[in-house]
Amino acid sequence: MSDQLTLPAETRERAGKGASRALRREGRVPAVVYGANEEPLAIHVGEKELTRQLMTGHFFNSIVEVEVGGKKVRTLPKDVAFHPVSDRPLHVDFLRLAKGATVHVNVPVAFANEELSPGLKRGGVLNIVRHELELVCPADKIPDDVVIDVTGFDVGESIHFSHVKLPAGVDSAITDRDFTIATIAAPSALKSSEGDTTKAEGEAE
Repeated sequence: MSDQLTLPAETRERAGKGASRALRREGRVPAVVYGANEEPLAIHVGEKELTRQLMTGHFFNSIVEVEVGGKKVRTLPKDVAFHPVSDRPLHVDFLRLAKGATVHVNVPVAFANEELSPGLKRGGVLNIVRHELELVCPADKIPDDVVIDVTGFDVGESIHFSHVKLPAGVDSAITDRDFTIATIAAPSALKSSEGDTTKAEGEAE
């Protein structure tokens, strides 16, 4: 399961663009906590600490405990707005998690046993179609990643969601099709060889 992160915060006394700009000048990032049938909570967090957590690579599939006013609020980050030029975080949305909550998260995929794939051993290329899977799971059981075994896959074959083994209690948010996650593409040398053969056969005719 992904690590639980802790993010200190303070309540925002004023709303509006002017107040938000003033906070950013002080190294703070405006944010809001919403959901669980409670009133939205306007807060601001430290830009440096927020950036550090964003750089972990698993911020969006981690439980973030927002500490504000002496209380801890369990949340899931839902959106971060960034400056179009500097990439500095401008605003964050956190979803408040009720006890026993089920969440939708995007979890990265990883591939195992590439040395046992005939296609990859022949020089084929693993062409990843989906770098993340949209999953539905309990908030306290969000996986760090989903590992896919490529043993036995050859050139030209596709790896579909039906090949994936998910942890207990975790399901796909997409249920209407067996979508493709990756394919084993032919190496360029093999494509060139096949193309030359076809060309030679055409000239012989």
